[in-house]
Amino acid sequence: MTNNTAEQKYQALTALSAGDFQAFLYDCDGTLADNMGMHKKTYVRVAADDGVMIDAALIDELAGFPVVNVVKEINKRYGSSFDPVAFAEQREHIFFNEYIEQTQPISYVVNHLKAHAGKVKIAVVSGGVRDTVEKTLSVLGIADIPSVLVCAGETPHGKPYPDPFLSAAEKLGVAPEHCLVFEDGDAGVQAAIAAGMRWIRTLCQADSYL
Repeated sequence: MTNNTAEQKYQALTALSAGDFQAFLYDCDGTLADNMGMHKKTYVRVAADDGVMIDAALIDELAGFPVVNVVKEINKRYGSSFDPVAFAEQREHIFFNEYIEQTQPISYVVNHLKAHAGKVKIAVVSGGVRDTVEKTLSVLGIADIPSVLVCAGETPHGKPYPDPFLSAAEKLGVAPEHCLVFEDGDAGVQAAIAAGMRWIRTLCQADSYL
């Protein structure tokens, strides 16, 4: 698929998501929110403040993982000794106070969510902390639509484990096989598969599957 316009992508997403689904589960960062560039800047900045220069591409590679897990991977690859919790808190503080208001919607996905409000049950399942996810959804103007949020630290394991999606399905009262996941990252896709849910990779229509 080589759709270029937001409207074409919206129509394609609508067609891909047609079916007898009872719930749509959307990732937040990189799926609903066009903010991954800002997230990468905060990782690079916090690491650089301690003299470690990281490749921002690593953050794309680990999209969807809880921040503490990303920091553990940074330590492994760069031989650094960041405290994952402290790093995550510092990064979150910078993002929340300096970047979050600049968040733009990924319009075709946000419009898809809005169009299905009241037709299917809707959850947002994110590797971000709850305060930041809630603020991001507020900036996007959709905070009142999802009936369930599942965020970092709220399940025994985060993505790529199935726990976050299974928790959302349980809270919504919908069996996993009747849920459809919208994701941009490998970790989220792996989590959806492990949860027994069908999925759509939102940012690359050529990689979108049901």
